[in-house]
Amino acid sequence: MTTHGSTDRPGPGSIDRGTDPALLRGLTQPRLGRRQFLQAGGAAGLAAFLAACGVKGEEKAPARAADAAQFWAGRKKSGTLNFANWPLYMDTDDAGRHPSLAQFEKDTGIHVNYDESIQDNGEYFAKVRPQLAAHQSIGADLIVITNGVYLDKFIDLGFLAPLDASKLPTFAKNADPAVRNPSYDKGNKYTVAWQSGLVGIGYDPAKTGREITSYEDLFDPAFKGHVGMFGDNEDLPNLCMVGMGISPEGSTEADWKKAAAKLARQRDDGIVRKYYDQGYIDALASGELWLSMAWSGDVYKQQAGGKNLKFVVPKEGGLLWTDNLCIPVTAAHPVDAITYMDYAYKPEIAAMLADYIKYITPVPAARPLVDAALADSLLSFPTAADLKNTHRYRDLTPAEETTWNRIFQPIVQS
Repeated sequence: MTTHGSTDRPGPGSIDRGTDPALLRGLTQPRLGRRQFLQAGGAAGLAAFLAACGVKGEEKAPARAADAAQFWAGRKKSGTLNFANWPLYMDTDDAGRHPSLAQFEKDTGIHVNYDESIQDNGEYFAKVRPQLAAHQSIGADLIVITNGVYLDKFIDLGFLAPLDASKLPTFAKNADPAVRNPSYDKGNKYTVAWQSGLVGIGYDPAKTGREITSYEDLFDPAFKGHVGMFGDNEDLPNLCMVGMGISPEGSTEADWKKAAAKLARQRDDGIVRKYYDQGYIDALASGELWLSMAWSGDVYKQQAGGKNLKFVVPKEGGLLWTDNLCIPVTAAHPVDAITYMDYAYKPEIAAMLADYIKYITPVPAARPLVDAALADSLLSFPTAADLKNTHRYRDLTPAEETTWNRIFQPIVQS
């Protein structure tokens, strides 16, 4: 099931290894899996989404994953790890090797079969669901899935192995508080963070004539016709609620209506130039837009290319999304998988990953070990205050999604 339109990560056959990895990784992409679902529209959209993903209504797996003690009883290291990840989401040298994985193999004796087979959260879920529902191997011991509708389904359907916290001492010691006990996986029962990103505001200070600090700057008549907003039903409403002082996670239908009214006024006053997909970043870099809702990785890519753009988490707050390491419940080598999960939280390994990936590492102690420019970047090492001022997305039941759609769809479709 294709869900991401022009923002999909490229397939392996289309990857140009000489292109900026921050561009090709497209980590703005994962959250869009839910976006098309919400844009599909009401009950019809829900039915189409569930049919495409092979899910019937609110059907649950007949048997959930065992508790951690039961699952891990008798499990032993095998010396093999089959790791499925997204393209260009692992440190890579000029010869195409992965230095941190080579170090892991040397340190643990576990051989890694590394596969860049995840192109899209929705497509991957649809691909592996039949095997997991039948309790069959999917050929992967470790996968990377973004928080959101698909991770929720992996968990709700019992497709992920419950983690043994005693096997994750390095995670316990080094994980950033922002990725401990996340709202989408309380107690890190099934996941640990791989990398994260922010939704905030990108701007060109030469165009705005001043620093941008507030969500309200996106509504300033002084910037009329030069403001970009996301044309989706997820980032747009959630960030608006944050800007209004409403926590999206606990928001109500009344809150949604208030946010929609604010966005409608912004639109009707002509302040918004356009509701954008991934193309907003080109418009911002060209000067067509002066400021816009933005994904942190996009702004980093433009900065690396010499553009005078800035990214800011508004003083009211921003949005935080996370890609997560997970073990399928049918994994053949789960001990090897959880060994890698913990190993990735070694500061020296996290630094190797951060230097290449250039998104938010879950290991703050990696900061002294990375390139100096990266260490000073909000986009990879936001402060504790920055992260404290971020929110997760509103989780919606199917009934709530229909209402949410009805309230917010008219904004971007007008």
